[in-house]
Amino acid sequence: MTNSRMHPKVDEFLSKAKKWKEEYEKLREIVLDCGLIEEFKWMHPCYTYENKNVVLIHGFKEYCALLFHKGALLKDADRILIQQTENVQAARQIRFTNVQEIVEMEPILKTYIYEAIEIEKAGLKVDFKKTTDYIIPEEFQHKLDEIPALKTAFEALTPGRQRAYIYYFSQPKQSKTRVSRVEKYMQKILDGKGLND
Repeated sequence: MTNSRMHPKVDEFLSKAKKWKEEYEKLREIVLDCGLIEEFKWMHPCYTYENKNVVLIHGFKEYCALLFHKGALLKDADRILIQQTENVQAARQIRFTNVQEIVEMEPILKTYIYEAIEIEKAGLKVDFKKTTDYIIPEEFQHKLDEIPALKTAFEALTPGRQRAYIYYFSQPKQSKTRVSRVEKYMQKILDGKGLND
């Protein structure tokens, strides 16, 4: 099936897909049926409404998925949306392991896609948690209070980088592990670098 809304890079992506080819094709057909514009972003088929990303098709070893960019705003009446990791605030996935599941779920998928389009039409935005909503572990807070330069450097980081550090420092159950993590990364913060830079 070819129509003017199909993007040549997506054709290429599908022709090269070793896994999930049939699933991708079925998902593509369903999404295009809902009237979205097909684009190719982040190396994946991405579907937009008035230049706003609505849904993306991607695959992993264990599953392929429809990723709703603002999935957190969907009602999820069928309880099928998955939050990839607890750090993901807006996006949600619906996962599949075979084409049969996709075929059976087609009516539900379309309902979700249409709802996602309505969210864009209404201009709704996901209310991202601000860094201030994250609790800074006391071991890190002590250092920030002790070393003004560290506090200044930390506050100069992007919110995403700040969150990554806070999350990383908060993870260990034992205080001494938290302290050693903070000490290990202090220089990085002072250098204005993120956790993974």
